[in-house]
Amino acid sequence: MPDSSIHILYESGPCLAILKPAGVATQAPGGIDSMEVRVKRFLAEREGRTGNVYLGVPHRLDRPVSGVLVLARHARAAKRLARQFEHRTIKKVYWACVEGFVEPPSGTWRDCVEKIPNVPQAKLTAWDPSGGCRNGGREAVLHYRVRGATTHGSWLEIELETGRYHQIRVQAASRGHPVLGDELYGGRIPFGPPRDDPRQRPIALHARQLSFLHPMTKEPVTVVAPLPDAWQSLGIASGL
Repeated sequence: MPDSSIHILYESGPCLAILKPAGVATQAPGGIDSMEVRVKRFLAEREGRTGNVYLGVPHRLDRPVSGVLVLARHARAAKRLARQFEHRTIKKVYWACVEGFVEPPSGTWRDCVEKIPNVPQAKLTAWDPSGGCRNGGREAVLHYRVRGATTHGSWLEIELETGRYHQIRVQAASRGHPVLGDELYGGRIPFGPPRDDPRQRPIALHARQLSFLHPMTKEPVTVVAPLPDAWQSLGIASGL
């Protein structure tokens, strides 16, 4: 029987969107569990295949992040989806619960973000007087609005304009509003069920919606991911 833990949100031709749970890597080196490995196994079992199953991964979600992950069943579809991400034509909407109350209630965060070499972490870097980013940093832009409040702070809806490494997490933390549960960026308030393995611990960041063009038919597609049950503790219903 196929793996019942794979939650398919959308499937049409070679285009597949799944609900990624927090605590699982999108991709990983051989022999290590990941969504790529799980979905390949699911497809092979569902279709009774014993050979290699192709699965293109045109974008990733951080390990502690849940939400919509779009995949492709053949290389041409994967390339077309990757091009949409590269050209920023895909609308990416995230929900985040952060520490403290964000002001103003809507706005744009624009920074220079750089991945720290040999460390799974990012940092902000300075702007160059000419308007670019210094020291290898890359421009990171997001737009947010406050959807509501929790006992710990603000519930944000975020539209990503760029897609930098740990972008939402580092931009929010740099303003004194780390995502709940995100100890890597200074979060002090735990989130979700306790886990002995820190790699399996979730944070309150959820890829809520992806809107893109089907890679083959070019029809507009919008996929919405329901919230994990852990969000109920914040007063936000899982059925949303």
